[in-house]
Amino acid sequence: MSEEPQSDTIFVKKRAPTLYLIITIKLVKGLLLLLLALGVYSLADNNLPEEFRDLLQFLHLDPEKKFFADLAAKIGAISEIKMVWLSFGTVVYSLFSLVEGVGLIFRVGWAGWLAIGESAFFIPIEVYELMRNFSWTVLIILALNIVIVWYLLQNRERLFRHHHH
Repeated sequence: MSEEPQSDTIFVKKRAPTLYLIITIKLVKGLLLLLLALGVYSLADNNLPEEFRDLLQFLHLDPEKKFFADLAAKIGAISEIKMVWLSFGTVVYSLFSLVEGVGLIFRVGWAGWLAIGESAFFIPIEVYELMRNFSWTVLIILALNIVIVWYLLQNRERLFRHHHH
């Protein structure tokens, strides 16, 4: 009995683990943004400064400290319509991520380019943020975006081959 069929099976199973990771990132990001948008929308008609003060008291932070007072005033300036627009924008962006993720599942060529474009778009912004104010979170997001762009560009022929005419 030869070992070749077995090694083929292993190859098929491990076909594109990085692509599946990218798909997972896109779908999770899309779902989290969608939940965030719904949260923002549900707060749109609430009294935000009051809810912010309640949150500070719940967290045992003194709401009278200048920083928090200024922040509460800024939150108070956020109008209901701004909140609705913010949630709308977040929904659109979340759908963008979800469409990318689903498109990548089906290995649709344009989804690959969409994922490359979206990830590449944020790289200069993240580099700028890191130069202004170092953050591990931003560094990790930057690294993920670089890996996504590099991986999809390197492997686009193999991943989306059967869609070329």
